[in-house]
Amino acid sequence: MTTQILPSGWRPTAVLFDCDGVLADSEHLVNRVVSAELTARGWPLTPDEAGTVFLGMALPDMVPLIEARVGALPPDWAQALKLRITDTMAREVPPVPGAREVLDALLAAGVPVALASNSSRVELRAKLERLDLGRYFGDRVFSYEDVARAKPHPDIYLAAATACGARPADCAVIEDSATGARAGVAAGCRVLGFCRETDPDALRAVGVAALFAQMRDLPALLGLRREAA
Repeated sequence: MTTQILPSGWRPTAVLFDCDGVLADSEHLVNRVVSAELTARGWPLTPDEAGTVFLGMALPDMVPLIEARVGALPPDWAQALKLRITDTMAREVPPVPGAREVLDALLAAGVPVALASNSSRVELRAKLERLDLGRYFGDRVFSYEDVARAKPHPDIYLAAATACGARPADCAVIEDSATGARAGVAAGCRVLGFCRETDPDALRAVGVAALFAQMRDLPALLGLRREAA
């Protein structure tokens, strides 16, 4: 399933990627860790339920929601959860099918790329090392800890566009969550919604410029090549 309202012949100056659920097939791992932790603290959640509640959110934005349900958390709780998630990523996270092929195509076409994630720096670094993706991005890697405000604010995508030397309006943002898509739209980028596991209507409601469900469809949307018949 691919739908789009992109201008005919449009090709971005730079492509700005989210990480979880877009490049790293990590959402189920994060949800597993978060659901186990919150269930132990008195908020019973399955991994799927945790994903629904927290999809796309940075850890600092999760804490008030959690404390509203379970009471005050220990001062070191967020740091401990961050390290638990990081350890899981370093050992287990696989790539999203087709993600490396898309990055290779962009590299071959000379299109700069950046990474903009609501993950912590340490977690993001673990995923990049596990998946050997750092070589594509160089120093154009941004965590929520690198900007004043996490997604859904535009800060991280504005920083990523600047790092690529591109105007936001000339950038494509690749997102799989409504939270992240809002950030890209607010930054003035064209957002392409990856709906492999996300409700397309949730992304469509945010105002994405295109929807696609398989990574193999993305190069055509970016003007790199025709979709395979």
